[in-house]
Amino acid sequence: QVQLVESGGGLVQAGGSLRLSCAVPENIFKNYVMAWYRQSPGQARVLVAAISQSGQTYSADPVKGRFTISRDNAKNTVFLQMNTLKLEDTAVYQCNAGYGRYNGNTYTYTPYDYWGQGTQVTVSS
Repeated sequence: QVQLVESGGGLVQAGGSLRLSCAVPENIFKNYVMAWYRQSPGQARVLVAAISQSGQTYSADPVKGRFTISRDNAKNTVFLQMNTLKLEDTAVYQCNAGYGRYNGNTYTYTPYDYWGQGTQVTVSS
């Protein structure tokens, strides 16, 4: 089974920063769009950000301007830099490999069955 491994979660005060990392097997990293999802208790898992092999990015409106997705092609790792964290950012964050593309201003992402185990991010007041 393909294993994506997240790290970097933790407890942080509102307004603080965290950087999540996801180590990806090379064959997956080079051939798929990489994305971060999050799921809060009692809520559906939602797409947070995505980045293509060429570096084209997408960020969901709630995190735009605060979160930045990036990828290190030499290390087969995708990152999520989270700044100005808010209470509502508290969630389990998972990385995923899939397919995504823009159609005009609309971004569509299809997650494939390549998931990490998740890392907990808790933002306190």
